[in-house]
Amino acid sequence: MSAPHPDRWARALLLAGAGLGIALAAVGIVRSGHAPAPDVPGAIAVVNGQPVPRETFARLVTAVAQERKSVTLDAAMQRRLLERLVDEELLLQRGVDLDLHRFEPTARRAIVSALIASVTADAELVEPDEEALRAFHVENADRFRRPGRITLDVAFVSTADRPDVAAYRVAETIARRVRDGEPFDEVRAALADAPVARLPEGPLPIDTVRQYLGPTVARTAARLEVGGVSVPTRASPGYYVVRVRDRSPDELAPFEELRDQVRAEYLRRRGDEALGDYVAGLREAGEIRILDPELAPP
Repeated sequence: MSAPHPDRWARALLLAGAGLGIALAAVGIVRSGHAPAPDVPGAIAVVNGQPVPRETFARLVTAVAQERKSVTLDAAMQRRLLERLVDEELLLQRGVDLDLHRFEPTARRAIVSALIASVTADAELVEPDEEALRAFHVENADRFRRPGRITLDVAFVSTADRPDVAAYRVAETIARRVRDGEPFDEVRAALADAPVARLPEGPLPIDTVRQYLGPTVARTAARLEVGGVSVPTRASPGYYVVRVRDRSPDELAPFEELRDQVRAEYLRRRGDEALGDYVAGLREAGEIRILDPELAPP
């Protein structure tokens, strides 16, 4: 397979980079509070007073070289890539002059996304200590609680060698006789078929029930009280009747098992709080008028 033509590469990178350029410009504005001043010593070009960072150009050259399975790019190709970065900067500046972000949803989303990323990034950069994570784990127990285990009796009636209606009636008979007090094992032995996938014995997570018997049967079992017998529940190979023999309550999963998950949630929550504070500050400092009386806050 031949490598893409250099001009096609550059054009594609220009198009892909247009949104990125807007986003990067937004990040710079957010962090500084105003448009970034030219940093000529760190630039490889300056366009209308705005620098094209040498680092940006180096990343682009590296990416194209890797895609072309080449160690380096010749000077002509590098010049073409730099020309495309200059074109991108010109397009970006023109888009800003035209208030494109006011009318173009893609540009608007790129700026808002960059702003959110900028505000939340600082809050998420500081690594939390172990004590803070453990406290967060306990304080948000509901978030890290795992479902209890369930012990089931299962009877299966296949639809492979009988009509669906006939299979349902057999399953309905099993459920009725068990509810009437007959031993589950005896009724299953007399009327049920060998299951396609035999559920492991003992207490099981509901996810295991889902893997073996399917999501519909798992949902049915999850809703039953201890001792409850389900109605015939259809799954792809036939009908299931399940009885809940025992159930353990939900429990807080040990911190040691969830440390990475707790850390990720902690940082996400801290970023959300930083964003909320930032937006609240913008609201307080801004002038906001809701012109529709029906939508105006009380």
